[in-house]
Amino acid sequence: MRLRHLSITAAVLALAACGGAQDDTVPPESAPSEAAPVADIAVAGPERRILAFGDSLFAGYGLEEEEGYPEQLEDALRQGGINARVIDAGVSGDTSAAGRQRLAFTLDAQDTKPDLVLLELGGNDMLRGIQPDQTRANFAAMLDELQERDIPVLLMGMRAPPNYGTEYQQQFDALYADLAQEYGTALVPFWLESIYQDPALFLDDRIHPTAAGIAALVEDTVDDVERPRRISNWSGLTMASKLKTTSLAVTGTPSCHLASGFRRKV
Repeated sequence: MRLRHLSITAAVLALAACGGAQDDTVPPESAPSEAAPVADIAVAGPERRILAFGDSLFAGYGLEEEEGYPEQLEDALRQGGINARVIDAGVSGDTSAAGRQRLAFTLDAQDTKPDLVLLELGGNDMLRGIQPDQTRANFAAMLDELQERDIPVLLMGMRAPPNYGTEYQQQFDALYADLAQEYGTALVPFWLESIYQDPALFLDDRIHPTAAGIAALVEDTVDDVERPRRISNWSGLTMASKLKTTSLAVTGTPSCHLASGFRRKV
């Protein structure tokens, strides 16, 4: 979004420079004036803290600090009137095992208990060929920890590329949906789905999104992030009733399919 704004601004300045040669005199009324301060965005309700717990996809690898997913997500939520603070707890290179080791420490270090945890791991497990049953066990331990602390979770699902083999792909792809059903968490089945087919939205490594790619991901997932806070009480609900309540909280039909033919180029 910022890149697009800069491009438009540059184009406007270029046109102004081309036309400026015809008239060296700038009328007083057209002289630039001091810009008016931008009004603060009105947000409602108490502050909602979201812990973005993941790997380099959350840490904003190769991006400026304000271009990462947690930062752009916070901006989008606040633009929508939600008093949100998104805490970036992404660590580049983390596997699910590393996340399992640091989750409790990270939660204990927070000033207040998060209202929601975005759990985004598994990509490095896949790239290292870690067996899906190990990844599943690590996720289960993290979900146990979060459940004991009564913290809602949004699982950010990943997919394995076909060249890992059918058996590995099926086991890896299934673990997110299986765990979401077992623990009653919200789920984004494949959170890179909106960008993975567009190389222009990835850095040169073809793994990490650009700032524009992150913006597209935020646009695609912001409703999923809002969803848990629109449900006032998760306790005592069956999985079926949770899904029914969730689907009524957003416009449109939630996507339940996984993207096919995902090919990650490293």
